[in-house]
Amino acid sequence: MFENLTTSGAPSGALPSLNALRAFEAMARTGSATRAAAELNVTHSAVSRQVKALEAQLGLRLFEGPRHALTLTEAGRGLLPGLTVAFDQIAAAVAEARGTGRDLHVAANASLAVKWLIPRLADFNRLHPQVRVHLVELAPHAVSRRGADLLLRLLDARRIEALGAVAVISNAVGPVIAPALVKTDARSDALSAPRLVPRTHLSAWRDWADLTGRRPPDAPERAVAHLHFALDGALAGWGAAVLPWALTAEAVADGRLLAPFGFARDDGAVAAIPGAGEMSQGRRLFLRWLTDQGRAMPAAPDAT
Repeated sequence: MFENLTTSGAPSGALPSLNALRAFEAMARTGSATRAAAELNVTHSAVSRQVKALEAQLGLRLFEGPRHALTLTEAGRGLLPGLTVAFDQIAAAVAEARGTGRDLHVAANASLAVKWLIPRLADFNRLHPQVRVHLVELAPHAVSRRGADLLLRLLDARRIEALGAVAVISNAVGPVIAPALVKTDARSDALSAPRLVPRTHLSAWRDWADLTGRRPPDAPERAVAHLHFALDGALAGWGAAVLPWALTAEAVADGRLLAPFGFARDDGAVAAIPGAGEMSQGRRLFLRWLTDQGRAMPAAPDAT
């Protein structure tokens, strides 16, 4: 059996390589080799190779199940907590050496970063020039990233509570369409136009239908990678998209997009997830600024 394997050429008490331990910890914590690879800035195959090498050296199987739905074994569940604490301590020590409170590492989903956060960062820099913000991308479904002081993403109410996150903007979604695509009636045209469907949120139209009780007619679909691609496609008149208010507020306010059904509220929010380590001054200032920015957002028009 695999569990009884020994590693040829490795002393029995030798520690595994740091890279192998990091790959396993990231994959086990994020639940995906793909998300681990994004966090570690390596390839999916590199993570898989490192995890297999770790299993071979330990003589233990750490994951089990089909490749597309791996779960931790008992040995993997036992190994993960200690490694997570250790790597969090390393990250905290490095942050301390760099100057805690002055360097702030923020991980955000690409769409939120590009369409909401980055356009506002100059205001934070003006208010708090002593805090250096380092922005990195958060993988689409990830809720953690090593070394991040704060993470920004859309979450449902259950996960906001479970992660101790702070709600920044209450979520509401609705179909939007460019005025140029409206031929007769904005409502019917929004439902019959080609539908822009982000691969990171394949259920966007279905979720809106469930929230509102509407069942839109069949329409052609056009796949895009991210929510911000769908937003840009809608602005360009390539189709209609169901999008969150946080990303579309300015375009709706200035008339570049129409929201003929308004926006239906769900129980989620754009939320800030605290990273590991103590609450530094920089993190506290940034979190306060985020909530102020959220309060300054205009209210979404009610669903009709």
